Amino acid sequence: MAKNLVIVESPAKAKTIEKYLGKDFVVMSSYGHVRDLAKGNDSIDVENGFAPKYIVSTDKKKVIAELKKMVKTVDEVWLASDEDREGEAISWHLKETLGLDKKGYKRITFNEITESAVLEAIANPRKIDDDLVNAQQARRILDRLVGFELSPVLWRKVKPSLSAGRVQSVAVRLVVEREQEIERFESNSFYRTDALFKVGGSPLKAKLGGQFDDKAKAKDFVEKCTNHNFKVNSIIKKPGKKSPTAPFTTSTLQQEASLKLGFSVSRTMSVAQRLYESGLITYMRTDSVNLSQTAVDAAKAEIESAYGAEYFEHRKFKNKSSSAQEAHEAIRPTNFGIHEIDAERDEARLYQLIWKRSIASQMAEAKLERTSIKIDAPDNKEFSATGEIVLFDGFLKVYLESKIDDDDDEMEGLLPPMNEGDSLDRDSITSTERFTRPPARFVEASLVKKLEELGIGRPSTYAPTISTIQKRGYVERGEREGTERSFNVIALEGSTVSEATNTEKTGSDKGKMVPTDIGRVVTEFLMQHFDQVMDYNFTASVEKEFDDIAKGLVEWSKMISEFYTPFHLKVEDTIENSERASGERLLGVDPKSGKNMYARIGRFGPMVQIGEADDEDKPKFASIQKDQSIQTITVEEALELFKFPKVIGEYEGVPVKINKGRFGPYVQIEKLFVSIKEANGDTLEGMELARAIVLIEEKREEDRNRMIKIFTEDETMQLLNGRYGAYLKIGKKNFKLPKDVEPAELTYEQCIEISKNQPKPRGKKKKK
Repeated sequence: MAKNLVIVESPAKAKTIEKYLGKDFVVMSSYGHVRDLAKGNDSIDVENGFAPKYIVSTDKKKVIAELKKMVKTVDEVWLASDEDREGEAISWHLKETLGLDKKGYKRITFNEITESAVLEAIANPRKIDDDLVNAQQARRILDRLVGFELSPVLWRKVKPSLSAGRVQSVAVRLVVEREQEIERFESNSFYRTDALFKVGGSPLKAKLGGQFDDKAKAKDFVEKCTNHNFKVNSIIKKPGKKSPTAPFTTSTLQQEASLKLGFSVSRTMSVAQRLYESGLITYMRTDSVNLSQTAVDAAKAEIESAYGAEYFEHRKFKNKSSSAQEAHEAIRPTNFGIHEIDAERDEARLYQLIWKRSIASQMAEAKLERTSIKIDAPDNKEFSATGEIVLFDGFLKVYLESKIDDDDDEMEGLLPPMNEGDSLDRDSITSTERFTRPPARFVEASLVKKLEELGIGRPSTYAPTISTIQKRGYVERGEREGTERSFNVIALEGSTVSEATNTEKTGSDKGKMVPTDIGRVVTEFLMQHFDQVMDYNFTASVEKEFDDIAKGLVEWSKMISEFYTPFHLKVEDTIENSERASGERLLGVDPKSGKNMYARIGRFGPMVQIGEADDEDKPKFASIQKDQSIQTITVEEALELFKFPKVIGEYEGVPVKINKGRFGPYVQIEKLFVSIKEANGDTLEGMELARAIVLIEEKREEDRNRMIKIFTEDETMQLLNGRYGAYLKIGKKNFKLPKDVEPAELTYEQCIEISKNQPKPRGKKKKK
């Protein structure tokens, strides 16, 4: 029997660590947190110093039972959860739940899962850091208090089932305010003028300094270029250099993986977690850009071996933020000698990105020669052309950072040889109408960058925050392709000046983060009544207080008390004295009834209303479609919504209706719903009774073939044929059938037994 029990957070990590420890050690997993705050209002004793009430999570009771059993059989227990605040809290919860105060324990951490790091941790155990635990506990308690008190306010004043959060609501505010900036933005047109010259048969692209604010001026300039003798005014060559960026922190990894690999924030963190647990990279939740001396030495050896001694240059990077959490390392490979890994595609790509960024950070700067050429033009203007050549590639041999806000679509390259005073052969001059652009909508990577700049949240919070605001329906990924816009082009080719009008797509929000109607209304309500919670500076200052708690400088319950007392009073006042928030917008007047039409948030979501609530006749309501918004819907579009549901006739003495639903158009007869599919040539507007009857009968036949057996003992129990074979359905739940049974012969009692003894779900196998 092993003498030592090591408890880690994940089974993958357990397998890796077990390889490094001898037969005297057994490694088990807690599968993350084992306890959390109890559900309900009694989870935090506000009257007693905000004392939390923790309970073992339902899905962890079996894990705790197995750990307790093992604890009794060993001499020593080692708590080896992650080295950040969350990990420290997991160790504390394990200590409390397993009763390790009496038994004794040793706390160990490692930044990487390698043999040397694990053995060094075993040789240098410590006790749990109560300050780190208190910082995590303060965050959890404060977030629970804010969520538990704000969410019921939203249920009463906006819409049931909504939620609010200390960080998530501020993140939604960022997206909402960016959208409002875009809506307020007035685009102006201007003319950008480009030239293409020939130098000894080689092309030379140049751009006119300045721009024209109207078409007449642009055309006048282009016409003047017809007979102009273009010559080189000046050639200036300057030495230049580029330096590598720091190795990855959590947020920069999320941003770069989004830009280079197209990963979402949550996908990046999931893949990085697997790489860490496999012992391939260091811990992936960090805001440090520091590399240990051991890592620098390993990078140096690999750079000199792979590229040559001249490519190495030691750099020590410093954190911009003074509140960088704990003394972690940046994210780096555990072995710089492994350039790429043979693994599942996502893991291989992310590993290579981390390897390149880490190795490049310790490489020499690139040496360049930048050339700037000025070319004489009419009206004392000048065209300019720039280019650069790489004299020594340095770190560029390995890696070049992407830019989130990089709009420049022109690559600088090598320019053809020429001298000052040389005449240039004009090929073409083109003046193109362009438009000033509004601020860009956030993508996940740029939202992470903004949250980090404002000091909101920490490395461990970015991914769950961005996932939460989308799951809650406050923010969604845009799907609009944009609208067509025309623009003018004035071109000089040979001696002919021509004009043309072209079109382009503008205003696309595809893949960008766009606030929903609910997100806007909730944000405006919270800004009006809870401006402190929604304030960027306040949210950042709370993070600093958590840092101070982690350093032992602030007592956590005092910090929460100072926030909670005025906050709770504000909650009570808002419930009592504030009006409902619906984002109501008057659209116009219904031409049939002469009543006002409104777009607003209702109990079941965004909707359009005809008439007033206190009218003698009840107002009419229609739900807004998924691609519509209460901010932009017009009277004409709203009136279309009231055309449905529409009765198109009777069948078997029962009305047949057509309607628009959340999942598309459909035909309805009593409780039977049949989708109207455009792929079959059917449309909602063109649906006639005869075709609707055909669809109804096809659906009935499909349902008859699907039904194997029903039970008089329970009308919600059915045996059905499905896409993958027969299955059991009870209410809304589906159950697998054993392979060796004949579905039609099963009794009610056998079906109950099958539902109670379902096989455990199998995890997906990883590709090697």
